[in-house]
Amino acid sequence: MKTKPTTQIYSNYTTSDFLVWKTLFKRQMEILKPIVSAEYLTALEKVKFNSEKIPDFRELNKLLNSLTGWSLEVVPNISPQKEFFEFLSMKKFTATCWLRSMEQLDYLEEPDMFHDVFAHVPLLGNQHYVDFFKGISDIALKHIDNPRAIELLGRIYWFTIEFGLIREQDELKIYGAGIISSMGETKQCLSADVVHLDFDIPAIFHTDFRTDILQEKYFIINSFEQLWKCLPEIESCLQTVLEKEAKIVF
Repeated sequence: MKTKPTTQIYSNYTTSDFLVWKTLFKRQMEILKPIVSAEYLTALEKVKFNSEKIPDFRELNKLLNSLTGWSLEVVPNISPQKEFFEFLSMKKFTATCWLRSMEQLDYLEEPDMFHDVFAHVPLLGNQHYVDFFKGISDIALKHIDNPRAIELLGRIYWFTIEFGLIREQDELKIYGAGIISSMGETKQCLSADVVHLDFDIPAIFHTDFRTDILQEKYFIINSFEQLWKCLPEIESCLQTVLEKEAKIVF
């Protein structure tokens, strides 16, 4: 098992690491180009990602800072909820800097650098996207000691940041990082085998999900500006649900 670093030391990447990045990058881009959000493709160019080079976080931070004021915070694996939201509130996205092995190309139990960086980082250069990201974290920090509130906000996060679809020029496109980094999700999410729903906050609050299977439902936004503008509604709906459930309990 690979040691999971807390600092990116670029010289530590092996020939195998570069091959993994190159293989995953080329394979996903071939599938993604016709179906991923135009915003993502534009953002990918802004952060200068390509198949030949594993992203250097020092270079990335300079680029992201100039675009939206964000940066990356290296973590060894998934951050605890409070830490994760605290970093987001400071405009820092927590990311691993280790890569899966060639034997793990198609399945990994926990997010590695390809998921965190290839899938998440480009859109950190989109202002409405990061404003929404930060807004969700700010709401979460207000309720960090309430597991039910965090569970509900987790559903918003899951069906947007991780598994969201966007409508562009009357066509469905992908923007969720969980889809972007997964060959299986990429192939399934736009098919007739799944349910496509317009973005609806109360509906998302009442939609559970599983992390161990391909998704069966996807919510569609019309723009990243829509996400950003819905933050007050998310906070209001969250409060309504919490108050309603509290009355039922008592």
